[in-house]
Amino acid sequence: MREIIFDTETTGFDPKTGDRMVEIGCIEMFNRMPTGQTFHAYFNPERSMPAGAEAIHGLSDAFLADKPRFSERCAELLEFIADSPLVAHNASFDFGFLDAELALCGLDPVCRSRMIDTVALAKVRHPGAKLSLDALCTRYGIDRSHRTKHGALLDAELLAQVYVELCGGRQIGLELVEDSETVTVTSRTRIVRERPFRAPRPHTASAEELARHAAFLAQAVEAPLWSA
Repeated sequence: MREIIFDTETTGFDPKTGDRMVEIGCIEMFNRMPTGQTFHAYFNPERSMPAGAEAIHGLSDAFLADKPRFSERCAELLEFIADSPLVAHNASFDFGFLDAELALCGLDPVCRSRMIDTVALAKVRHPGAKLSLDALCTRYGIDRSHRTKHGALLDAELLAQVYVELCGGRQIGLELVEDSETVTVTSRTRIVRERPFRAPRPHTASAEELARHAAFLAQAVEAPLWSA
């Protein structure tokens, strides 16, 4: 199954008040394994960058001034994500900005049925624990020492590792064959395997096998101990 892990950086918290997306990073995974294929882009937000936002991701007005607008790379992004499920941390935030940018291009929003929120997964797996990306990296022993500031592609790479752990770790890939007819997806976070009924195998010897065994014993030079 193909999935896209993605993250965004923005000018603020709410696209409804004029905030814009300035960076997106996407990681392609197949059967929960990174394929090496990525999509990464910076965007000129056509507005100034607030100091608070710049302190988080380090993207300044000067840096973004010569970057393309979202509309200029929108088609390339949509081609990359295709119709795959989209995994993000606090996904409603990233989906909100992605949908806002698509709306400015006159395009429909991304269907919410494609959204997988790792915060929601973490709440189920670790109730009451800290759920930030940093906290989950620490919990799972994922190295984030190179993360001095937020970055969309870097955070997507870290999130891909976290997502695998939230889904059960690397052992999820040990099954060599999966019968699709016996797998029922009951939710995005739970899979129930319905195994077909198999009658118990007989473990007693047949009459023919008993006869062959007796013939073999009759050829023995000495009678077996258990026949005494």
